[in-house]
Amino acid sequence: MPDKHLSSRFDTELARVSTKLLEMGGLVESQIACVLEALKSFDLALIEHVGDAERRLNLMEIEIDDEVVNVIARRQPAASDLRLLMATLKCAANLERVGDEARKIAKRTRRVAVDAGAWKLNIAEIKTSGEMATQMLRRALNAFARMDATAAAQIVRDDEAIDAEFRAGVVKLVTSMKEDPRTVRIGLDYLLIAKSIERIGDHATNIAESVVYVVRGTDIRHEHRKQRGHEIYGK
Repeated sequence: MPDKHLSSRFDTELARVSTKLLEMGGLVESQIACVLEALKSFDLALIEHVGDAERRLNLMEIEIDDEVVNVIARRQPAASDLRLLMATLKCAANLERVGDEARKIAKRTRRVAVDAGAWKLNIAEIKTSGEMATQMLRRALNAFARMDATAAAQIVRDDEAIDAEFRAGVVKLVTSMKEDPRTVRIGLDYLLIAKSIERIGDHATNIAESVVYVVRGTDIRHEHRKQRGHEIYGK
């Protein structure tokens, strides 16, 4: 009976840590939604809370780190439980970095919003990649909540699509800047925004890779894409 009681308390602690991570993920999703909508509409009121949210994210990461360390010290978990705790630390770090990228997008959006030339540049690919990155992050968090390695594996594969959209957007922006030197300054801001969006996709992929690690015990972070497909799908 005592062993069952201790096991129940341990499960509760694991669930609490995971819940905190998903709360952090929800805050990050809200940040991204605001900055991407501001990028479309240039409504700067949408990004006023981004700085405050980033400070909250920093605190949440520290709280998760402390709680995970305490759980490991008290319970000395083994196998899958230890993988879950270590993956939670990595996911919290990735979410905090997504928050950093959202802050960078907000900063650049403020700059482009006051430049009349911003309306002249076609940033369709940047907007599309932003939507893709948002969806990837949401799917990665859902995969973490369900510990769904199959869904996580698909996210890893989908990272190539957002990279392709990023490259297409860069080519279009560079071409526009060559054709009209007056758009260079604003074009550079858009390039940095595009890079931040691409990085958000990378962090979503990192979270998905962590899910695969927890469920299957396979670390696929540094594998070649084809090899990762073999490790994940067994083909």
